[in-house]
Amino acid sequence: MEEAKSTVRTKKPKWLRVKLPTGEDYKRVRGLVSEHQLHTICESGSCPNMGECWGDGTATFMILGNICTRSCGFCAVKTGRPLPADLLEPKRLANSVKLMEVKHAVITSVDRDDLEDGGSIIWAQTVEEIRNTSKGTTLETLIPDFGGKWENLQRIIDIAPEIVSHNLETVRRLTKEVRIQAKYNRSLEVLRRLKEGGMRTKSGLMLGLGETEEEVLETMQDLRSVNVDILTLGQYLQPTPKHLPVEDFVTPEQFEKYKKTGLEMGFKYVESGPLVRSSYHAEKHMFDL
Repeated sequence: MEEAKSTVRTKKPKWLRVKLPTGEDYKRVRGLVSEHQLHTICESGSCPNMGECWGDGTATFMILGNICTRSCGFCAVKTGRPLPADLLEPKRLANSVKLMEVKHAVITSVDRDDLEDGGSIIWAQTVEEIRNTSKGTTLETLIPDFGGKWENLQRIIDIAPEIVSHNLETVRRLTKEVRIQAKYNRSLEVLRRLKEGGMRTKSGLMLGLGETEEEVLETMQDLRSVNVDILTLGQYLQPTPKHLPVEDFVTPEQFEKYKKTGLEMGFKYVESGPLVRSSYHAEKHMFDL
């Protein structure tokens, strides 16, 4: 199999240039975020697609604090001992979604291995609060693996968000280096249980960490083996010098090749491109299946 990676570059290629956000809908949402001091991952993570997503009525929020109990090699979120879970957070977040008039909300979180419930109770309450205050808003939850405690995962299944996402992030060989406390097979089991629970499922991979084309295709097949519906593929970018380096920049042509292959494998929707992130075109994944 031909390898997916190309010559290592110290400078980002031209296809990773980001257009400045524009548009009246973006400006309105940006004003609300500033005025009410709302927090979105879109803004704090400097997502390259923020303008497009906000213009389409989609925003991504993070719950359960900003300190993670895990130390993944790709992630810029701080690692350490988190503060206690904030029981008022579900209501606050629901108010943010209402103020922003979000049509489709993507909710993610840090890992909370310090909590017996893994944060799953706050997760369920957050979904309930958003539904109570913004009845027309659809929801995607980008969840952790809850340490393989399946009673915690069941709380997500019971509340039944429209889409449930859990990212595999990388290929099997690189998992121990990229997702230090995670397990490849455990993530596949999360996705399998979600699908068996009746969920519309989604997962994503970052490319450019040294994986081969063959490994990417094997990973895609693994995701199809547990009937994942939606796949996202994007370019990994090193957040700080302390994080894993970019081994290669995958070309737009290679991303397009993966998209074509993914659709042939049976994924119902594939987002594949250098600037694609987990929540890119998330609202379309709701209605196009």
